[in-house]
Amino acid sequence: MPSFIDHEFRPVILGADITAYSLVRTFYEAYGVKSLVVNMSDTPVIGYSELSEHVMVPNFHDLEVFRTALVEVGEKYGKAAGKKLLILGCGDWYVRMLVENKELLAPYFEIPYIDLDLLDQLVLKDQFYAILDRLDIPYPRTVVYDCTTRELPEFDFTYPIVAKPASSALYHYAEFPGKKKVFILDSREELMTMLDNLATSSYDYKFLIQEFIPGDDTNMRVLTCYSDRDAKVRFGSVGQTLLEEHVPSAIGNPCAIISTSEDQLVHQAQRFLEDVGYTGFSNFDIKYDPRDGSFRFFEINVRLGRSNYYVTGAGHNVAEWMVRDLIRHEPMDGLVISRAEHLFTFVPKYVIKTFVRDRALRDKALALFAAGRWSDPQLYRPDLSLKRRAYLAAYGLNQVKKFYRYLGRPS
Repeated sequence: MPSFIDHEFRPVILGADITAYSLVRTFYEAYGVKSLVVNMSDTPVIGYSELSEHVMVPNFHDLEVFRTALVEVGEKYGKAAGKKLLILGCGDWYVRMLVENKELLAPYFEIPYIDLDLLDQLVLKDQFYAILDRLDIPYPRTVVYDCTTRELPEFDFTYPIVAKPASSALYHYAEFPGKKKVFILDSREELMTMLDNLATSSYDYKFLIQEFIPGDDTNMRVLTCYSDRDAKVRFGSVGQTLLEEHVPSAIGNPCAIISTSEDQLVHQAQRFLEDVGYTGFSNFDIKYDPRDGSFRFFEINVRLGRSNYYVTGAGHNVAEWMVRDLIRHEPMDGLVISRAEHLFTFVPKYVIKTFVRDRALRDKALALFAAGRWSDPQLYRPDLSLKRRAYLAAYGLNQVKKFYRYLGRPS
């Protein structure tokens, strides 16, 4: 049974997935604090944990319910308890709702996200690429398809190509046959079929058509940065992806990462973030291009991502950056770059041993396992009740089945 320490603040985490649990664990490890988790469903990953207090709000996705519920949370757990509440969203929708309702919620919560104008600029990938272009930061060659005019622009890169929505928020609500998070298309016929199906949905913004950068999951990099309240980048951590999700609805999400040192990526992100006046945590998806040795920036996430524990596991607890800066207003200077080599994973060792095709990286991952330099955010000794152990055993088995289903049996 975990014990808790009382502080002048309390984390409030919106979500019910692994992202939420990772943050609950991170705050507990740093401060021994019991987080408050608010969502509309009782999932095993949160419901079976003893590290947090759970507030379930039916219809929490409804705007008025969302606003009313959070004001009540702010009154009860903040003002009445004499606590500063640091609120974090574990999904793009949660972050947007917090940002759009800052005026209402700011008296109750510390909201560690950028303002709406900058949010809208960065989450629309066509506008994100325009900033990269101005700053001479590499990104994939891209043309923009406008779903309102349905005119396909000319492009000079060859198939296969990548197609993805410019607005993930709008795309979330779209329903059409064959929907995927990202499409890899081998011909013009496949592209036109996808666009025709897309036209039957509610999505009415832009779709990006990009050159395909060769290379498997291990060419991907994830970069997490923290910018303080003065919009100066104070921290950067790079990870090399070993495996990504291949389920269509979650394709591209990292599920195993080795922390690495590639300082040029941190400095490129620093130029970008300080140019736009960014504050808080940011997360970049980047891919190494073996054709010219460059790293190409794919997108920015304006929150801590699903794999955020790779940063904490390597020795830089993400909760501490926010508490020091936003709650305790400690002075910050310089830039810290994470350099520890550490394996982060959501999947069992068997999956890494079986499905990581690069022998050198596979051997490095197995060596980190053997040395004890690895972490799975869900496997936390102070929070392993029998019910939670059973859930994690079933979760691990399901991961093995998923990889065999989508990647097949390795040759």
